[in-house]
Amino acid sequence: MQTTALAAGGLALADATHAAKDESMSADRPLFVSTWPFGKPANEQSLKVFQEGGSILDAVEQGIHVAEADASNPSVGIGGIPNAAGVVQLDACIMDGEGQRAGSVAAIEGILHPISVARRVMDNTKHVMLAGDGARQFALAQGFASVELLTEERRAEWEQWRVRNHPPDNHDTIALLGLDSTGHLAGGCSTSGWGYKLPGRVGDSPIIGSGLYVDGENGAAGATGLGENVMRYCASFLVVEYMRQGLHPEEAADPRPAEELALNFVALDKQGRYGAAGTGRGFEYAVTYPGYSQVLQSAALSDTDVGPEGGNRR
Repeated sequence: MQTTALAAGGLALADATHAAKDESMSADRPLFVSTWPFGKPANEQSLKVFQEGGSILDAVEQGIHVAEADASNPSVGIGGIPNAAGVVQLDACIMDGEGQRAGSVAAIEGILHPISVARRVMDNTKHVMLAGDGARQFALAQGFASVELLTEERRAEWEQWRVRNHPPDNHDTIALLGLDSTGHLAGGCSTSGWGYKLPGRVGDSPIIGSGLYVDGENGAAGATGLGENVMRYCASFLVVEYMRQGLHPEEAADPRPAEELALNFVALDKQGRYGAAGTGRGFEYAVTYPGYSQVLQSAALSDTDVGPEGGNRR
C-alpha cells in the first residue's frame, strides 16, 4: 500500500508532535515555533513582546514584523521577490485559537506589514479576507503608510529574469505559532509568494486551513513550500486534525512521489509538543522559549533537497 506525500507528512508531524521526547516538548511558556532559520529572530522578538506584557497574538504579530522588515529576505515583506510585472504583492493571515477568529490579506501592495493589516481585518471588520486594492485601501484607511517594497537589488534581479525568461521557482514563507501559559494558541503567516508569479496569484499563506490553521483546543500548524499543493490538500487543517484525532492516514490518495509536492510543515499542540516535517531534506525550523532558542532540522520524507532558506532559489 503506497502512502501519499501528504499522508506521510501528517504521519511524520503527528509522530513529531505527539512523541514524548525532551527535544520535542517544552513545559516552559511562552513557546514559539516557526519556519526556517529566519524564524529564529522572529521568535525571539515574539518572546520579548510577550515578556513585556503583550498577548500571544501581539507576540506572533510583532515577531513576524521582523521577517517582513528584513530587506535581505527575498521571501517576506520588503525586499520580497516581485511578480512577473515587477510588483511586490504580499499575502498574510493571522489566527486566534480562541473562537477560531481569523484575518487575512491577499495580493496587497505597498504595505510593509501585511500581518498587521490581517489582524485589523480580524479585529475591526466582520470579514476574514480582503484582497488586492481593497486590502490596500483598507490598510491606508487604518493608518498604515504606503511603502515601496521593491528594492533595487530585487529590481535588478527581476530585470535579469525578464531577459532569461526561465520558469519561476521561488516560494517561501514565515509561519509562526505561539502558545502561552494558559494554553492560548495563536499563529500567523506572511510571504511575498512565488517569485515572478503571475500578477494576482495568491498562494496558501493567506488561506485559513491551508497556510495556517489554529484550533484552540488542540493545536496549530503552518506550512511553507509550494502553495498550490498546500491549498490542494488543505494541509495545515489536516495536520491539526491528525493531532486532534491521533490518527495516521495510511492509504494512498495521490500517487505522486513525495518530493514532487514540495511541502513543509511546523506544528505545535496545546501541551507544548512541537515538530516539523518536509517532503525533502534540509527544511529547518526555529523553536524558542525562555532560556532556549535554536534552529532545528525537520524530519524528511525523501532525499530531495528542499533548497536554501529564503526564496528556495535553485
